[in-house]
Amino acid sequence: MTDARTIRDRIVDGGVVAVLRGIDEDRIVPVARAIHEGGVDALEITADGTRASEQIAAVDRELADTDAIVGAGTVLDAPTAQSVIDAGAEFVVSPNTDVETVRLCNRQGILSAPGVMTPTEAVTAMEAGADVLKLFPASTVGPGHIGAIRGPLGDVDVIPTGGVSPDNVGDFFDAGAVAVGAGGAIVDYDAIADDDMDRVRETAAAFVDAVESARSE
Repeated sequence: MTDARTIRDRIVDGGVVAVLRGIDEDRIVPVARAIHEGGVDALEITADGTRASEQIAAVDRELADTDAIVGAGTVLDAPTAQSVIDAGAEFVVSPNTDVETVRLCNRQGILSAPGVMTPTEAVTAMEAGADVLKLFPASTVGPGHIGAIRGPLGDVDVIPTGGVSPDNVGDFFDAGAVAVGAGGAIVDYDAIADDDMDRVRETAAAFVDAVESARSE
């Protein structure tokens, strides 16, 4: 398994984490492949759905011959983290800061990205050993909040998630984000319902294009 530092570098290089939530088990593999073909390497399958570990394992097997990075999101506690890691998750993302989850990931060499909103939560996460910080929900506080988080901590890696869109992604990168996470803005649920993987791929590619444009300015 790839070490946490390498996973961090690959996520930062790509700049995008696609959040796959609530996708039926029989569609998760073709959806994940289409999004990856659209240019997204980091795929986060949320652990709040049914049979999430099985979904992670299935996507990991399907994309084993690619440069995709398969991880888990909405991981609220250490037992859930262990379950998704056993299924093959290479990174673990949480909406909250759970110290035991971060420490478990550290022990197993898995990248941890706990959710933070305040400088206090950010310090707690970093002291526990977090590799990156997930600013969530980013839409509530806006891009300027990244500076508030980095102020007391210095040059810390922040990935805003929640409300990031092609229209505002440039603002988040300008504010210091190292990557962004996105669900509905990159995962085309209407296209999934229509079983239109071409459109799923195109929506993902359009988001990737917006990120690349924002980072090149």
